[in-house]
Amino acid sequence: MDPLLILALILGIAAIVLVVLWTRLDAFVALIIASLVTGLVAGQGILGIIDSIVEGFGSTMGSIGIVIGLGVMIGKFLEVSGAADRLAHAFLKVFGKGREPWAMGAVGSLVSIPVFCDSGYVIMNPLARSIARVKRGGYVALALALGCGMTLTHHLVPPTPGPLAATGLLGADLGMVIVTGAIFAILLLPVVVIYAKWMGPKLEDEILPEVSEAIFGRVGAPMEGKATYDPDKHFGPPPEGAKPHKVGGFMAALPLVVPLLLILANTVATALDKARQGNPALGTGDQPDYDPSAWAEPIIFLGHPIVALLIGLVIAVYFIMPRWAPKKKIAEWFNEAAAASGLILLITGAGGGFGQVLRDSGVGDALAEAIAATALPAFLVPFLIATLVRIAQGSGTVAMITAASITAPVLAVTGLAPLVAVMACCAGSMVFSYFNDSYFWVVTRFTGLEGMSALKGWSGITTAAWAGSIPLLFVLSLVA
Repeated sequence: MDPLLILALILGIAAIVLVVLWTRLDAFVALIIASLVTGLVAGQGILGIIDSIVEGFGSTMGSIGIVIGLGVMIGKFLEVSGAADRLAHAFLKVFGKGREPWAMGAVGSLVSIPVFCDSGYVIMNPLARSIARVKRGGYVALALALGCGMTLTHHLVPPTPGPLAATGLLGADLGMVIVTGAIFAILLLPVVVIYAKWMGPKLEDEILPEVSEAIFGRVGAPMEGKATYDPDKHFGPPPEGAKPHKVGGFMAALPLVVPLLLILANTVATALDKARQGNPALGTGDQPDYDPSAWAEPIIFLGHPIVALLIGLVIAVYFIMPRWAPKKKIAEWFNEAAAASGLILLITGAGGGFGQVLRDSGVGDALAEAIAATALPAFLVPFLIATLVRIAQGSGTVAMITAASITAPVLAVTGLAPLVAVMACCAGSMVFSYFNDSYFWVVTRFTGLEGMSALKGWSGITTAAWAGSIPLLFVLSLVA
């Protein structure tokens, strides 16, 4: 093991952290700088470093770029159409009275799959306030459960950008990541809700006066009639003779459920077809290329993430939007989604470039040797890298991409399954959300918590979810 190569990795990670924390530059620039620093310290040729960055960026974008863009677009139309709001109310009705924290955690988990945490929380927080107003208390528990429920699926379940990027960088099966991430989120939801119910009452008296007045100033109408979404804001009044825009629960779920089912069908059909052909390892490693059977080919085509998410987007635009929605307005929302996904795409591609530099410079092999020389379980490596990066610079997405980029070159040597590596990157990035995380400020400001109360409530609940994921990762590493 060459110590210089390990030093190159350490300096590369340090470059990411320092650039993000101490300069005005973005994580995208930080990852490019980290690639240059790592390659130079490792002794890679200066022109070779550029070639590696370009190659890694291009290959990553080719595999995952379109998928991220489509996923963000679906989320945008679920948000502006009122579908996300409708799903939230449906979940509340299913859970029933007295189980509001469980309902809010589940609502957050569902809504955050297609919608970014920040905007999703802003959309759904009025619902939590409405419930607390009717109950005359319990707002902090509801707000924490809602916020961390969103954290679970945002970090664990594609098509959110972070898990998608990690899946692409590590070459894992997207369908299996969706299933496993959903299982992790379901198993971690009780941790989130129990923490919220335990800590919430302790912090209820710590809510800022202005927030408390806004929530409890007057007793509102029952929550069943409380709207958190106003369609007139987006579409204006319906034309004469048209019914007001309203999305039913079934239709609201279609843009999300249909793509997920198609992707899962692809995973199942591929596995069955490979088994029928007598070689489940087809298309992997040194095995011959996989040639789908005639019956499996259309299922695999429709379940390809690009096709599946494209279908979901068409459903979102044509089935949950009102027919009188102006074409110009639709175009504006497409532009907003493209703008929101643009930086994520750049960061993801830069992460791919960083990973390629690690491979080409020999740093990946040196890291694998270092891991093999310790008794540390292989899954803890991406988990701890994601943890450290998240604590240092705040972004869960950047933490996932950084950890995946570093881990990708060592998968073959360590024997770590791509699925386990992806989940480790995603779970590690949930740790201790605090001042350097934009979502920290969204949740705490809307909840009316500051100082130590904010840390006890929000930083504590995210760390509880992070800690709860460790035994799940251990079990997954044994069976995957």
